[in-house]
Amino acid sequence: MVSFWAVVAAFGIPSAFMGFVIWRLERKIEARDRAQEKKNQDQQKLFLLIVQGTRAATALGEATAHAMQRGHTNGDMEKALAYAADIKHKQKEFLDKQGIQALWDD
Repeated sequence: MVSFWAVVAAFGIPSAFMGFVIWRLERKIEARDRAQEKKNQDQQKLFLLIVQGTRAATALGEATAHAMQRGHTNGDMEKALAYAADIKHKQKEFLDKQGIQALWDD
């Protein structure tokens, strides 16, 4: 008759091995999901900066049109230039920090 411990060992060792394999797979999947989530957040930040850049360019164009219409610049032009420069620097800092290739490579 087969020993009780032989049966336990026959069932226990493969089960323990499969448990370990599944645990490792879950850890890899969780790490990949965290990396993907960070990448998604970075892409959202980049998109926001692109939209802000478009707004800054529009504000600068509008201030330029008003200045040409009136024949002189006023506070609008300086504000638009400061806004455009601020957004430009934010975009540059973000892209320098993240690296544009890291955002789009899979």
